[in-house]
Amino acid sequence: MNNLKWYRITPLDVLLFRDAKPFSPGERAWAGSIFPPPGHAIAGAIRDLIQSNITIKLTGPFLTYKDQLYFPFPFSYDREHLCKRENNTAVPIPVVPLNWDNLHPLHSLLETDQNLPQPLVFESKHPFNDKLEGQYSAYLDYETILEYLKTSQISVEKWQKNRIKDNESPQPWKIETRPHNTITQGTRQVLEEDGYFVENTIRLQDGWSLAVGIKAKSEDENLKLTDNSQIIRLGGEGHRAILESCPQLGEQWQELEKISQGNQKKAGKKIAYLVTPGVFERRQRNNHPHCKPSPWEWTTAYPNNPTQEKGYLVSFATDKPLVISNRMRFGDNISTPAPQVYAAPAGTVYYLESNSEIILYQDSNASKQIQRWRDLGYSELLWISYQ
Repeated sequence: MNNLKWYRITPLDVLLFRDAKPFSPGERAWAGSIFPPPGHAIAGAIRDLIQSNITIKLTGPFLTYKDQLYFPFPFSYDREHLCKRENNTAVPIPVVPLNWDNLHPLHSLLETDQNLPQPLVFESKHPFNDKLEGQYSAYLDYETILEYLKTSQISVEKWQKNRIKDNESPQPWKIETRPHNTITQGTRQVLEEDGYFVENTIRLQDGWSLAVGIKAKSEDENLKLTDNSQIIRLGGEGHRAILESCPQLGEQWQELEKISQGNQKKAGKKIAYLVTPGVFERRQRNNHPHCKPSPWEWTTAYPNNPTQEKGYLVSFATDKPLVISNRMRFGDNISTPAPQVYAAPAGTVYYLESNSEIILYQDSNASKQIQRWRDLGYSELLWISYQ
């Protein structure tokens, strides 16, 4: 039984989700904000609301505008290089692994190390033009992603829907910098040590909200969340937001999930599209956890050694890692800073080849530590059958 319920979270003012970078001696006391918020911030707000320690399982968080889900721009398209399509419309150009594009001029000329991810190139049937101009939103609407999952392409009509004006911000939020002063007692002077603190907060644009699916991990437990609007404390400094039930978001997610699961089972070339930050870590030497930008079990699809087992991973497109939080310590001195966790950013795309369904270790009999990341909504993938 799937008892996942979907909710819209609308801030009453600004929000603050401090990044995981610790302050260094001599640096100004700045606190940056990461957005969309990490899953543990959402889970903490829900558990504070229901006053319960039950294990919560999240899907998301995503963004929503007028009750329609929005997802991060996939890195399988290059927003900075455009190509001409129908009616001379300038749209983002797709990138593919070099060995997937037989017509590319470098296909038979460039020697690559098969044990490494293959180089990505602009798809040869869409020659880019550096003189073209245009801006696209950093988040694409549900209908666009639905088409992407169904066809592995995005039509000109859908691109036009997601185009923004030159003076618009690609992200549907703005950053507000707020100083905090601590005054020395009995004076009007700022405290010399730790007296000045600056933080960056997030203000969503009008009409935008967060969207998240919530359920109790165990079907025997009751989440005790009503369908009525409720006020929650979300993020740092006790900022408030409205939590509202929104079944329409659940219907959209179910449709995407249904198509994604079908694509995952298909044989051939596939694209795995990461829609929430991906935490892929394993404990290595001296039991120290190490993070990778891709699942550890995805080995190269073209090993140089003929006796080596063929893997799935052809290549991937990603960006700089996202520092999401400090890692929980068990049995250690918790007063010392814990190591940080680095996640692959949402929008990362993995190019894969397989003759059967690709089953992820994180969704099977994984350890409790890995399951905890999944329960908090991290490493959510949508699957595309490449055509």
